[in-house]
Amino acid sequence: MIDVSLITGVILAGGRGSRMGGADKGLQNFNGMPMALHTLMRLSPQVGEVMINANRNIAAYEAFGVPVWPDVLADYAGPLAGFLTALERCETPWLATVPCDTPLFPLDLVARLARAAQDGDAEIAMAAAREEDGRMHPQPVFCLMRTDLLESLVRFTQAGGRKVDAWTGRHQVAIVPFDRPEDDPRAFFNANTLAELHRLERS
Repeated sequence: MIDVSLITGVILAGGRGSRMGGADKGLQNFNGMPMALHTLMRLSPQVGEVMINANRNIAAYEAFGVPVWPDVLADYAGPLAGFLTALERCETPWLATVPCDTPLFPLDLVARLARAAQDGDAEIAMAAAREEDGRMHPQPVFCLMRTDLLESLVRFTQAGGRKVDAWTGRHQVAIVPFDRPEDDPRAFFNANTLAELHRLERS
């Protein structure tokens, strides 16, 4: 098993929040606590170190007590910009990625991704979950990846690539289904609007 100390986690909070009226998603309250802080508390026990990728309100994120790094790519280039930023800063062999707007992600997320990566000798392990259509879908921002993929991602983004699945598709990926009877069906629900966030709080 990949030891927790060999894994750094990054919370992806660098988006524009356009579907939330331009609000900084990570700083919106979920059950009385900023979503990114809720995410940090959920992720911290699963990894050895944590960092946050954010492009606004840096001081507010720094107040959570972990390193905060803005995108190394310009113009809010999406999740891959967060991946790249974290890979450049990561000092462990593995990096786990989670977004700031999915506050109920599994407490055993990283352990299950790590087991699949090791068992499948994979470069990337990616969660999959059942969505509203009843089918299992990959959740590309919930990944565990080898940090030696940095060079590959640099080349991909320098060539203009921005889609997560287009990059991960170049590598050995283990897809990890989160569909056990005890798995929370809301675990990978991301709150894109304030209304969705409030619904998730009440559920």
